[in-house]
Amino acid sequence: MSAASGTSAATRAEICVVACAEAWRGDGEVLAAAMGTCSILGARLARHTFEPGLLTTDGGALLTAEPVAFGAPAGAVEGWLPFRDHLWLVQNGRRHVMMGASQIDRHGNTNISAIGDWARPKSQLLGVRGAPGNTIANPTSYWIPRHSTRVFVPQVDMVSGVGFDRAAALGPGASRFHGLRRVVTDLAVLDFGTPDRSMRLVSVHPGVEVQRVVTATGFELVIEGDVPETRRPAEEELRLIREVLDPKALRDQEVRA
Repeated sequence: MSAASGTSAATRAEICVVACAEAWRGDGEVLAAAMGTCSILGARLARHTFEPGLLTTDGGALLTAEPVAFGAPAGAVEGWLPFRDHLWLVQNGRRHVMMGASQIDRHGNTNISAIGDWARPKSQLLGVRGAPGNTIANPTSYWIPRHSTRVFVPQVDMVSGVGFDRAAALGPGASRFHGLRRVVTDLAVLDFGTPDRSMRLVSVHPGVEVQRVVTATGFELVIEGDVPETRRPAEEELRLIREVLDPKALRDQEVRA
């Protein structure tokens, strides 16, 4: 079976791209925003396949008529999305964003601002950016290319993105639009489908043992029975990833085999 056509030959990065794409399944006509190579490829793959109604951009303010290759010019453009219009989509729940996180806890609170005491941090990061508004106002997922106890922590050093526990504490005015969908990493797929909205292990990627994910997580994961394997890409998905969306294989620089 050739590398170009066999699903068994899919790399870990390609597994991750498909897992990211699955986060947008069922979304319909919303803006798919993503941060990170595999998550951007995932959004564009979803539009190419099972979610043709998704809106995707060139990485900037142009809505592309077709999903374009990673880093390529927009090509045919079907709309312009200035920042004010982008924010309208956020505030009205018409965007599903897949962000990154330097830290994330069991309820989905995330930190992209600073590591250590906020008054005198060890490391200054991006700042909270749009994370509070994203997590309160529109569906949010996460793509984390390095699953480790440095990222999956018992308590984040500063809350940038709002988790389920904090959204509930803020009351219905905040929590009614709050929704964290999926967390995709280089090892596994996780969600918050538990009664107390704590993180649950949904699947492990091919070749990854459940115990490896448990060891790489700094809090107790919810594990329900036998954990299935993350689905492998179909042949057409592999072709789209390799030949159309990422012919330079930049995905393999983010997630190495």
